[in-house]
Amino acid sequence: MFQINYLTQEHFTLTSTAPPAAEAKRSAREVFTAISGLIVGMFVAVLSGTIVSTSLPVIISDLGGTQSQYTWVITASLLATAITTPIWGKLADLVDRKILVQLSLIIFTAGTVIAGFSTDTNMLIAVRVIQGVGVGGLMSLVMIAVALIISPRERGKYMGVVGGIMALATIGGPLLGGVITDTLGWRANFFVGVPFAIAALLLLQFTLHLPKPAKAKVSIDYFGIVLLAVGVSTLLIWVSMGGNQFDWDSSTSITLAITAGVAIAAFITVEFFVKEPIVPMSLFRNRTFTLSVVASIAIGVSMFATSVFLAQYFQLARGATPTESGLMTIPMIIGQMGASIIIGQLVSRFGKWKGWMVTGSVLTLVGVSLMSTLRYDTPFPFVAVYMFVLGAGLGMVMQNLTLIVQNDTPPSQLGAASSNVNFFRTIAGTIGVTVMGSLLATSVGTYMTDALSVFTPTTPDEISALQNLASGDVPKVSDLPDTIRTVVEAAYGHGIADAFMIAIPLAVLGIIAIAFIKNKPLSTKTSAELLREQAEESAIELAEAEVGSSASTGTIRLSAAESGR
Repeated sequence: MFQINYLTQEHFTLTSTAPPAAEAKRSAREVFTAISGLIVGMFVAVLSGTIVSTSLPVIISDLGGTQSQYTWVITASLLATAITTPIWGKLADLVDRKILVQLSLIIFTAGTVIAGFSTDTNMLIAVRVIQGVGVGGLMSLVMIAVALIISPRERGKYMGVVGGIMALATIGGPLLGGVITDTLGWRANFFVGVPFAIAALLLLQFTLHLPKPAKAKVSIDYFGIVLLAVGVSTLLIWVSMGGNQFDWDSSTSITLAITAGVAIAAFITVEFFVKEPIVPMSLFRNRTFTLSVVASIAIGVSMFATSVFLAQYFQLARGATPTESGLMTIPMIIGQMGASIIIGQLVSRFGKWKGWMVTGSVLTLVGVSLMSTLRYDTPFPFVAVYMFVLGAGLGMVMQNLTLIVQNDTPPSQLGAASSNVNFFRTIAGTIGVTVMGSLLATSVGTYMTDALSVFTPTTPDEISALQNLASGDVPKVSDLPDTIRTVVEAAYGHGIADAFMIAIPLAVLGIIAIAFIKNKPLSTKTSAELLREQAEESAIELAEAEVGSSASTGTIRLSAAESGR
């Protein structure tokens, strides 16, 4: 009897010293201090992207780029982001997350600065890949870090404030970019974010303190990375160039299609067998994760399409300057950021998310349907309403998709689950933008050819303008003669509307997916607290297993007991 009591005492000693005690609840000030570096880092990423958005038509025109290259400037960054996002997420489960955040910010800033020295469109596309690698890290790692610090129930409150700061970058970026492009030239836009990036790195070093992941041997799925890159890249090349650079039924087209299909199929197969897969297939057993991925695919196309094609619509279909284009996008940004901030606060206060997400997905469908009716002469108040509705829908859904996945995922898989939702959203957006850009290029060419087939140039300016249009380069609308300018604006207005039609069936799919997501209450514990609880439970189970093993074999460490007498 004495021996059993001794073992029981030993058991309690083990469990009391194994796990660390729970940390005291952080105050709002402590939370904001902890995430200040993350906020500034995200501000840099958003600002560097939005400040260039309104000047991109001017950049492509100055560098002599085509509509296809315009799309690839966006696609290259998105593709790199998509491929690296799950890699960053997997690394976050294995190595120091703080170092990863800083590394991703350094990579992004370096790519942005180099982009300012681009001499042609191909160089710009290559440098955008570097930017995309950094963005892939920031997008996944920031959300993972926030999940470790703030509980799902409280997250909406803080992310609402963060959303307001992001709104400043989102609203101010296009306006600032337009002014800088019109005054200093487009290259200056790429250097604006450097001081903020330096500030973010310093804040991250001194204010961000994250729990270390469990020590484990780092294993990266390099074969999966190669297969994913080859499969998706080949698919995008096939979609973007088919029908223009080669016929759909040509040997080149067939070869690209087969290569893409085989590589993607091989990637999926490999993910079932490798030790540390980029996309853990076990995640798809979770209904919330699977349906959230489907919804992310639907939302991603609408989200990236608006960011890519709105600047073209305003500058090429309505003849606006970069500054005017930035001002015209404000209704979209107000809708998106306003909904994100307000709904984030409401979700945090009441813990209810399902109704808001269903409403947001319906608004997204209405918004893309309205955008598919655009023409070059659509009254701007109507366009503003269309943008506001679409922005509000996206704002209600986007950040909450990651939230509900994190809420229904084991802490040990937090990095992989969070990053893979962003991964599929970005992959879908990349493919969607490529398909829409290809359709836009084809539609614009068809509409201009039909309109100009009965047009006879009468001045040297008109002849020169027709020759430039025949080259396929993105035109400078302001330099075109009025007779041809109207034709070009009408073609781009109608073509961009046609491109948005692709997003309509996907938006319907998004509504269905969100409707079937389980309405699980939001947890009030942070991921770090859940990890501590798991460690405690594991220590108790281990000790109990040792006790049970000792009792069943009759070996109760008599020597220890005797020494303790």
